[in-house]
Amino acid sequence: MAKLSNDELIEAFKEMSLIELSEFVKQFEDVFDVTAAAPAAVAVAGGAPAGGEAEAEEEQTEFDVILDSAGSAKIAVIKEVRGLTSLGLKEAKALVDEAPKAVIEGVSKDDAEAAKIKLEEAGATASVK
Repeated sequence: MAKLSNDELIEAFKEMSLIELSEFVKQFEDVFDVTAAAPAAVAVAGGAPAGGEAEAEEEQTEFDVILDSAGSAKIAVIKEVRGLTSLGLKEAKALVDEAPKAVIEGVSKDDAEAAKIKLEEAGATASVK
């Protein structure tokens, strides 16, 4: 197998969707037993008080986008689900038909909010959890 340069890898990542890139990062973490978490999260966790008081609740870092209902524009919602995921037409239609159902799982808050907005613009009712 030919070794790719850093520039070639960056170009390959530019061609991926956010969902594909997120799946790649998860697979990379599993294969190499590493975490791509930001170092700031470690500093915050290390600075927590060690007293007998209740520990502060950790800030949620991974969010799920839930399709609550397809609304009246079901075809537009199916197209948007296909755009947000790597699902085929049949799988995307099944997901929309089975609402409420998770469309995207384990993404950042910004990505989740963007996906929710896209689904709502297509006519669906969606939420981020």
